[in-house]
Amino acid sequence: MKLRIADCGLRIKEEEEEVESQISNPESQIADEKGVTRREMMKLAAGAMIVPPLFQAKPRARKPQPKPRRFFTEEEFAMVDELGELIIPADEHSPGARAAKAAEYIDARLAESWEEETKREWREGLKLVDRISNEMNGRSFMQASPEQRVALLERIARSEANPQKPEEKFFVELKTRVAHAYYTSKIGIHDELEYKGNTYLREFAGEDVSK
Repeated sequence: MKLRIADCGLRIKEEEEEVESQISNPESQIADEKGVTRREMMKLAAGAMIVPPLFQAKPRARKPQPKPRRFFTEEEFAMVDELGELIIPADEHSPGARAAKAAEYIDARLAESWEEETKREWREGLKLVDRISNEMNGRSFMQASPEQRVALLERIARSEANPQKPEEKFFVELKTRVAHAYYTSKIGIHDELEYKGNTYLREFAGEDVSK
């Protein structure tokens, strides 16, 4: 009987100590009841928020949108871009008018122009180029072969020094604008003209004209 009472008292004492331990350490209570501490639960919750890269949805690659034209239509811009490249083509020394974005430059300048007559001349000039291409090749300029395009350009450039026909005058305007756009671009200045900027010259490569 004494042993049972002593055993009962010991058990009561152990239960009291367990209650005090749970009150002083709530995490141990959660661990005892659920087998997982609060800290471990937080780790699990945080881990659930992180999706492994294998299961992450890949963002769809967006196709680059063409830059909106300010003056030309897309068809007109394509013609100016091609004509410019024929006038100043790329070679082993430097890129051509297309890489220098001459057509974009012309498009921007015409959009800013107050001269409605100049704008009209450009639209009429491009229509004229298409008309001549149809007469020569039975197709529009952009549908013609590279050789046919060059032949057309040579035809309208014949009287460059003294243009008389509308297409000849348009060629002079076209070439002037393309050249200006090209030689004021980074490619024209640094790649074609090889301008080095304000650099010190150890020796001036010139001739002595005093003799």
